[in-house]
Amino acid sequence: MRVVIATCCVDYSGRLDAHLPRATRLIMIKADGSVLVHSDGGSYKPLNWMSPPARLAEVDPDEEDREAGVVSRWEVTASKTDDRLVIRLFDVVSDTSADLGVDPGLTKDGVEAHLQELLAEQIEVLGPGWRLVRREYPTPIGPVDIMAKDADGRSVAVEVKRVGGIDGVEQLTRYVEMLDRDPLLAPVRGLYAAQQIRPQARVLAEDRGIRCVVLDYDTMRGMDDPSSRLF
Repeated sequence: MRVVIATCCVDYSGRLDAHLPRATRLIMIKADGSVLVHSDGGSYKPLNWMSPPARLAEVDPDEEDREAGVVSRWEVTASKTDDRLVIRLFDVVSDTSADLGVDPGLTKDGVEAHLQELLAEQIEVLGPGWRLVRREYPTPIGPVDIMAKDADGRSVAVEVKRVGGIDGVEQLTRYVEMLDRDPLLAPVRGLYAAQQIRPQARVLAEDRGIRCVVLDYDTMRGMDDPSSRLF
């Protein structure tokens, strides 16, 4: 992990174009290749970012940039698309790096952990002929909740949430990209399973080819009473 605090401006081009004017910001460069630009607000969400796999190159500023006071120019390019992030640094306040090692992943409690356990036991909820490969399947950036095979024998990485938001989609996207590098698993698809999936998360997931499934927690734990239903 590399953490840089610097006065910078940022330009993003690709699926959309965006510009962040000159200001002091936090830039995070993670071992998985992701680059995130944060302000001192907005909670955990970055102002702009590049998802992995991506490549960062530090290049000398051109004459126009030097005249504007730019001391360093970072060009971040996506490996699979034409997306490009250009960060121009004017003044570096701090620049530190640390090896965080392998993260053991989030320990889940309560409903979410039980939901994951139930889905592993009832994997055919996702489709006839599905089979469980393993819960907490390891990746270089942490374990994905469930690795499964669909009826056609294709690998599917499943992320389980109680309430599915955009952050979960981003998390699953990173897992799928990592797992897809393994020739014994590729091609790997993603499946986002939750009791409730927020509309924005569903749109983002479907745009990335990730299937969304809403889980009925009560039915899965045997608490659905057919006699109490009208139909």
